[in-house]
Amino acid sequence: MTLGERIQKLRKEKRLTQAALASNIGVSVAQLTRYETQGVQPNAEALKRMAMVFGITIDFLVNGTTEQKAIDAITDAKLLGLFKQIENLNTDDRMVISKLIEAFAIRKELEHMLKN
Repeated sequence: MTLGERIQKLRKEKRLTQAALASNIGVSVAQLTRYETQGVQPNAEALKRMAMVFGITIDFLVNGTTEQKAIDAITDAKLLGLFKQIENLNTDDRMVISKLIEAFAIRKELEHMLKN
C-alpha cells in the first residue's frame, strides 16, 4: 500500500472529507488530492499534522504495519503463506527457523563473495 492509499484509507476510516482533512493539516484540497492519488510526498509538517489527526505515528503513516511491509516486500505467495504459518509456532520453533534462514543467507552471501 502506498502512502497516498494509506492517507486516503485513514481519512475515510475517520469519515473525513478531503476538504476537512486538508483544512486540518493546512493544505489545499488539490494538494491533498495529489498526496492521495498522484504520489506527491507530503512535507514533514503535513505528515506530523496528519498523524495527529489520525491518532497514529508518522512511522505508521509512512510505512504502515510490519505485516503490510512484509506483504509488500514478499511477492512470492507461497513464501508469504509459510511465514504466516511460522507466526503460529511456539517461540523455540520460530527461533530454530530464524536461525536456519540466517544461516542460509550467510552461506549465500559467502558464496557470492567467493565468486567475486
